[in-house]
Amino acid sequence: MTNMGSIVRRSLNTIKNKTAIDDIFPQKEDSKYIARRGKLVELLRQKGISSPLVLQAIGKVPRQAFMPETLSELAYEDKAFPIGAGQTISQPFTVAKETEILDIQKNDKILEIGTGSGYQSAVLLECGCRLYSLERQESLHTQTKERLGKLNYKAVCLLKDGFEGLLYEAPFDKIMVTAGASEIPKKLLRQLKIGGIMALPFGEGQEKRLYRIKRLSETDFEKMDCGPCAFVPMLKGINRK
Repeated sequence: MTNMGSIVRRSLNTIKNKTAIDDIFPQKEDSKYIARRGKLVELLRQKGISSPLVLQAIGKVPRQAFMPETLSELAYEDKAFPIGAGQTISQPFTVAKETEILDIQKNDKILEIGTGSGYQSAVLLECGCRLYSLERQESLHTQTKERLGKLNYKAVCLLKDGFEGLLYEAPFDKIMVTAGASEIPKKLLRQLKIGGIMALPFGEGQEKRLYRIKRLSETDFEKMDCGPCAFVPMLKGINRK
């Protein structure tokens, strides 16, 4: 009886520490989202995404969980949507393309610049990497760090200026920038290991191109143009509003 009483007390204490009923009784995902996600994967395959690892990751991540509830019915359209703080959740094709060009290997150490909604973060984690993710918008950082934790995605999420990178954890196997840069982020290039790859949207104004940059040596880099892309601008500093 003593053991049973102890178990009951521990269970009650656990419930008291929860903040939402869904944390205690997780709800099964609506089957309609699973079906739509399957169709999205097929669409991305038709659009040229060929990596089995990336397609599998897209097929696992519940995109609706990373969007405002009012937009959840649109979660599996291949479009970007606003998420607040002047930011967007990227178009699934863009997420898949950026992930594919990184050629992720299991346990790669990856730095993500722009956590945003956390959707891209979740896709990277489903690919089996170790993820460090930086966000300059304090409101987004707080919400997304909590969201990723509730969905059991384990990443190191930090409120930091993406242009500065994360020097004390460098070098990184891969770096992904999820905002459009109008200047080359040189500090990030220095934090990429030799042989490592960076995905970088770059260009002036609305004309951005997605580049795959590989570090060949201490001073040499190889650049490949992967086509046009659309991103919110990459900005410096931290916004604490």
